[in-house]
Amino acid sequence: MTRMLLFNSTELRAFVAHFFETYGVPAADAAIAADVLVAADERGVESHGVIRLKSYYGSRLSAGLMLPQAELRTLAETPATLALDAGNTLGQPAAYRAMQRCMEKAHQSGLALVTLRNSNHYGIAGYYAMMALEQGLIGISSTNSQPLVAPTYGRTRLLGTNPIAVAVPAGRNRPYVLDMATSIVPIGRVTVFKQRGEDIPAGWGVDGDGHVTTDPDQVLNGGALMPLGGVDLMRGYKGYGLALLVDLFCGVLAGAGFGSQVGGTDRPANVGHCFAAVRVDAFRPAAEFLSDMDALIEELKNAPKELGQERIYIHGEKEFERAEAARLNGVPLMEATVAALRSAGRESGAPFDLTPLGETA
Repeated sequence: MTRMLLFNSTELRAFVAHFFETYGVPAADAAIAADVLVAADERGVESHGVIRLKSYYGSRLSAGLMLPQAELRTLAETPATLALDAGNTLGQPAAYRAMQRCMEKAHQSGLALVTLRNSNHYGIAGYYAMMALEQGLIGISSTNSQPLVAPTYGRTRLLGTNPIAVAVPAGRNRPYVLDMATSIVPIGRVTVFKQRGEDIPAGWGVDGDGHVTTDPDQVLNGGALMPLGGVDLMRGYKGYGLALLVDLFCGVLAGAGFGSQVGGTDRPANVGHCFAAVRVDAFRPAAEFLSDMDALIEELKNAPKELGQERIYIHGEKEFERAEAARLNGVPLMEATVAALRSAGRESGAPFDLTPLGETA
């Protein structure tokens, strides 16, 4: 079992914000970026949390591949649509403000769609979709990313893990929050299996010839991840279609990079995002909608269970429970992540001197 150290969420956010500020990120932007990253760890999505602080954000800021601040420029606008340019700054504050403007337009027009180009990794897609819940709206968020996934029948990395997130409010129940990659697994899962010296399940990835492999080295070195669903027999072309759909909206429509153009270790990432917000009462009375949401959620949760199972979950439910526990007991971080934070703190001049609240396995 991996030993996890627990840290106070407020203190952890303050450290992450200080880290960004040492690179010239304005305090308000640093606070947003810190909130998004720590929220990922609170919700159990550690692959998108503070583990990336040095390896992605610090390295790209120090190399000049990502700017600490830039003006969010409007490229085109109608009452219900907006196209923005992030200026190659941090993805989190640019995405946060883009979603804010999307919600403003939705309140006025009933629904809105906003694209954002020339951005960078923005953390968990669900963060921005869930912003809409606070205003009683339906929120949608998606982003393209560095190519790691081969198309069905292909062998070359051409698409990112390209997540889709949707948040829908409910009444007395927790909201529905879907936050999913369109690849079958993230690349980090394959790396974990390599470190353990274990084979990966067949269907997670292909080797350099496009053949399904259980060797993590073959996927990491010259191979690619498979889209959601895996092989053609398991209808993996559906996951491929979803990944391509994200790239069409976040890359082609937004005017950002797409396919193999996204990311890169030696050039600006030019990641693209797409956001949407929907005002429920533009379609039906909000109270009736929330009542029906509760009815549907409760029908699902009260359905007969598989033998040996006690609960049926609604999307986002586990993450909400993890976040509540993290705020109460501490945010769990792997020892390796803590070591990376200490290293990042020394290099940036923002020392990581937080005292763990405890540990867990």
